[in-house]
Amino acid sequence: MSGSESAGTSMTGGMAIVEGLIANGVDKVFGLPGAQMYPLFDALQQRSDTVRTYGARHEQACAYMAFGHARSTGRPGVYAVVPGPGVLNTTAALCTAMGCNAPVLCLTGQIPTPFIGRGRGHLHELSDQLGALESIVKWTARIERVEDTPDIIEEAFRQMLSGRPGPVVVEMAWDVMGFSADIPPQRAAVLPTPQQPSEQEIKAAAKLLADAERPMIMTGSGAQHASDAVRALAEALDAPVAAFRGGRGVMPEDDPLGISSHAAYKLWPDTDVLVGIGSRLEMPYMRWTGMMTMIDRPEAPPHLIRIDIDPEEMRRLVPHAPILADSEAGTRALLEAVQSQRGTGPAADSDRARARIAEAKSAARKDIEKVQPQLAYLDVIRDVLPRHGLLTVEVSQMGFASYYGYPVHAPRTYVSEGFQGTLGFGFPTALGVKAAHPDKPVISMCGDGGFMFGVQELATAAQEGLALVIVLFNNNAFGNVLRDQQTRFGNRIIGSVLENPDFQLLAKSFGIETHKVDSPETLKSVLAGALQANHPVLIEVAVPQGSETSPWEFIIPGRPG
Repeated sequence: MSGSESAGTSMTGGMAIVEGLIANGVDKVFGLPGAQMYPLFDALQQRSDTVRTYGARHEQACAYMAFGHARSTGRPGVYAVVPGPGVLNTTAALCTAMGCNAPVLCLTGQIPTPFIGRGRGHLHELSDQLGALESIVKWTARIERVEDTPDIIEEAFRQMLSGRPGPVVVEMAWDVMGFSADIPPQRAAVLPTPQQPSEQEIKAAAKLLADAERPMIMTGSGAQHASDAVRALAEALDAPVAAFRGGRGVMPEDDPLGISSHAAYKLWPDTDVLVGIGSRLEMPYMRWTGMMTMIDRPEAPPHLIRIDIDPEEMRRLVPHAPILADSEAGTRALLEAVQSQRGTGPAADSDRARARIAEAKSAARKDIEKVQPQLAYLDVIRDVLPRHGLLTVEVSQMGFASYYGYPVHAPRTYVSEGFQGTLGFGFPTALGVKAAHPDKPVISMCGDGGFMFGVQELATAAQEGLALVIVLFNNNAFGNVLRDQQTRFGNRIIGSVLENPDFQLLAKSFGIETHKVDSPETLKSVLAGALQANHPVLIEVAVPQGSETSPWEFIIPGRPG
């Protein structure tokens, strides 16, 4: 480093953070400014030629937008909010990101340094802000000196992206953010080489597969970057590939080997080896074995092979053959071992295996046809949305049915809430998805209950020019709660029937184009036109209350409707 470079450039703490983001390839930040964050937002304004800052009307939306960016790209999503109540407003999104292994960076402030830990009641003071957050995120840090900014920002990216990805939080005190210091040119985080599998582990797994007649592959969020390798392994094994939520699209579901979760359930009783790739395997070992059943050491059959980068996963659900590795590297190594045993051509009984899978796919589709009107609407959305268009779902009757009733054709094009089941995540998350993919069609499929959690972000869609399409299914209820109260609690209804605003007038007041439909047929033409618009559009779908068939039979078999 030259003498001039070592001297660095004088900048505020806020600018040092922004320069650290730029060094790590960040070109979008989602944020809501406030007093403790003024120097950071001033720096963002000064560097607006490089970083686009998207505003929002609630801190929760900032965090969900960052989550949507991360979930749909695999790259870090960054948001900035004030400390105390501001950052606490984002915790639902942070635990959603943690559950979905999404790389999200939260930047927040802190009260002035002399007051930290004093309990004097300074504006937005928490007794231990990082302590309150560290149990729901992967890593936290405070930048106490401007000079420490490059190292801590670099470490934040390393923590966020290394091993099992996850959200991290960095805070800086109000006064420090405004102080200046000489900062050298900042560096991008250098990530460790992805975990490579051991030869012994690969041999053990390949031996199980050598004797397998009916293997199955299940993918999770951790396999989204390994699509090509997963597909090659599936073809070598003539094995169906299924996913529940996070792993959908790793294998295109219109491929002969790509199957829905319900088709996987139909094939499950005869499966002799299961290969789990980047997945917690919630579906077979929690949902298919009885509601809330705890299984941490499954018995064979099927023999369980797990490919996962997180060693803790091998203890949470103990496989017969663990492969501790990055999903891409582990799958490639297993593929090579399988091919060396079987040869590179198709197995001798390939036609029979594929016929069996096709039969299960056809039977599964016939089974779920009764989930109406959800399936008819999902068919329309799938037909109209291009192959690489993105769908963000919601915790709703439509969202639940989409788990198995909406075929996903490409990685990262189906954005779900994961196991947290975070009601209200859908619409603000979709705004972040659209910001990340401005040239791709994006649909936010919402229920009326969840949509109202973030309805104010219609202003964000309009102001920021986020041209997504909101398909709002309005049944004037928290539909699942209402059904459960009716069928399981003697029709004692409380808090589940909703008085909604006129969504058409409300959206128009924000300058949003609106439509109202009441059938799959009318939705189809309206949706096709809306996807061609260069501005946000809201399509309200009127659904008679109580008309939806319960989707649960095909999510947790045996659960009451």
